[in-house]
Amino acid sequence: MLSLGTPMPAFALRDVRTGETVSATDLRGAPATIVAFWCNHCPFVIHVAEAFIAFAREAAERGAAVVAISSNDVEAYPQDGPDAMARLAEKSGYGFPYLFDETQEVAKAFAAACTPDLYLFDRDGRLVYRGQFDDSRPGNDRPVTGRDLREALDRVLEGEAVPTEQRPSVGCNIKWKPGNAPEYYGA
Repeated sequence: MLSLGTPMPAFALRDVRTGETVSATDLRGAPATIVAFWCNHCPFVIHVAEAFIAFAREAAERGAAVVAISSNDVEAYPQDGPDAMARLAEKSGYGFPYLFDETQEVAKAFAAACTPDLYLFDRDGRLVYRGQFDDSRPGNDRPVTGRDLREALDRVLEGEAVPTEQRPSVGCNIKWKPGNAPEYYGA
């Protein structure tokens, strides 16, 4: 896992809806930045998507920057390719950029392991939270509330420290291209 306090890794990726490049530098100045490793087909993402989209809208209204990044191998998972990403983002009303990490280097820089994998950076661009949206999972009958990420964001926006005891994300493994899985992934 990326260590708490780590500066946001540099990236510059294309937003599949607008074609514009969004970079880590573009997100500077926000009181908080949320980076979500995401994809179209993962049942864990689908399970939290509606609530996350609403949460992201609320977070943006409070001044936070939000981006989602898909890093999956699109040859093996074409439903996660840029065209399908753009269609889903439009259909679902994403109010945030949906970025395509074709080389998977950004996922590696973040030490991302699954979808959804959620990161929260403070005003100084330092990692203060890496973990789950909440404890709801497909089939466990717990409501999707976004409690864990919401509490962390509230603390950042209130200028308070985020507790360091955090529950990691659970979801589908990032679909690495053959021979591209990073060492931290056990490859």
